[in-house]
Amino acid sequence: MKEKGYFCAYQRKFNMAVLVNKDSKVIVQGFTGGEGTFHAGQMIEYGTNVVGGVTPGKGGQTHLDRPVFNSVAEAVEKSGANVSIIFVPPAFAADAIMEAAEAGIGVIVAITEGIPVADMTKVKKYISDKKTTLIGPNCPGIITAGEAKIGIMPGFIFKEGKIGIVSKSGTLTYEAADQISKAGLGVTTAIGIGGDPIIGTTTKDAVKLLMADPETEGIVVIGEIGGNLEAEAAKWIKAYGTKPVVGFIAGVTAPKGRTMGHAGAIVGGEDDTAEAKKKIMRSCGITVVDSPADIGSAMVEALASVAV
Repeated sequence: MKEKGYFCAYQRKFNMAVLVNKDSKVIVQGFTGGEGTFHAGQMIEYGTNVVGGVTPGKGGQTHLDRPVFNSVAEAVEKSGANVSIIFVPPAFAADAIMEAAEAGIGVIVAITEGIPVADMTKVKKYISDKKTTLIGPNCPGIITAGEAKIGIMPGFIFKEGKIGIVSKSGTLTYEAADQISKAGLGVTTAIGIGGDPIIGTTTKDAVKLLMADPETEGIVVIGEIGGNLEAEAAKWIKAYGTKPVVGFIAGVTAPKGRTMGHAGAIVGGEDDTAEAKKKIMRSCGITVVDSPADIGSAMVEALASVAV
């Protein structure tokens, strides 16, 4: 009962379905740069409520028909922003995250790859007592299908539906969404948690949010070699889960000790391997597939077994 109470409080804190929706007021940090401009344009085109952006020294200007502010605090004061997406170079990204948290932003999405681990250690400590949720860094972002896209994912893949997605991998997030949509199920919210060693929202954190969401009927968890995030989530699902979960682990052929793609994707010991993670997940009642192409059909079967 304590765990369920925690979820309810967690979601009430943001007054959103799963972190973001059509009413989210989004600002873009690094708004006028190349990356910020391109992806902000895509977000606006999707229908996301982008209310402005932040580029120090350019406050008072307009960009993409939206106001530019000098600071996040100014953006919050003048636009009521409660969500921020960060396209700031790695050397300055940690300061950008902390600035957003200090200004009272409820959900911060850090797209930036390559933020120094020492900087992220400071960020984690800084935001620990703030009322904010950090997604990423080094992530594709978060999307609530048909409502808000705060990230770099191709929006057209995410059809509205009833399945939540949690993923370390950007590309596999898109593949899972495509498979889920082709299976006729569609997506509620997809959360790309990021592949760096230190991230704001873990697999377990994201699963908790989706498990508590009344619109989400099943959850897809996509992990990869390295670390223990999937094992922690699996153990929580076994103890508290109320919805079917389908899992996939990338990196089956990865050699020990080599980083594969993401900085956090490195096999250090026996428990870090893809096979070990799959074994743990299966032991916790998760349906684990060996190919991402099977995610959709596996979820259809999992939902059918619950309905019987």
